[in-house]
Amino acid sequence: MALDHAILVSLLEKPGSGYELARRFERSIGYFWTATHQQIYRVLGRMVADGLLLVREVEQQGRPDKKEYSVAGPGRAALAAWLHKPIEPESLRHDLAVKIRGAAFDDPAALIDEVERHRQAHRDRLAHYLAGELRDFTGPDAPAPQDAGQELQHVVLRGGIAYERMTIAWLDDVLATLHRLEAAGPGA
Repeated sequence: MALDHAILVSLLEKPGSGYELARRFERSIGYFWTATHQQIYRVLGRMVADGLLLVREVEQQGRPDKKEYSVAGPGRAALAAWLHKPIEPESLRHDLAVKIRGAAFDDPAALIDEVERHRQAHRDRLAHYLAGELRDFTGPDAPAPQDAGQELQHVVLRGGIAYERMTIAWLDDVLATLHRLEAAGPGA
């Protein structure tokens, strides 16, 4: 997926400034697609020049004016064309999995700290996703679903939650295997 498509989706959900868009990437779209502020601003400029986005100056009290971006007709058409185009199923390119397989030719127990570090990163991401789900979708203070966009945001977030849970379970399995091999000793 190109960054362009993620920007189009986010701006169709709600027009905003480059700063606001970067914050959305940190908070929600960033669950599945990340971009630096510099990348976002560079792509915004190109998309405006290509006629995919509109930009207007918004006056602010006590602050410099800001640029607010929204999707132009050609941008909506480009997103629709991409939505109707088949994409390849994602392949699992996973450096850690290659390291785990390669550990058979060294000391498998040497990977324990690395696998634990990955497991903690996935636990942290899962906690972040669950907190976002509670805040935005399921908690007592969450807004009531208003449209299909919010329902689809939630289903994507649930996919991320399921993925993180699956990854943590797999890493638990990897750790149990590494600890068993460590206990069995060299050459096991």
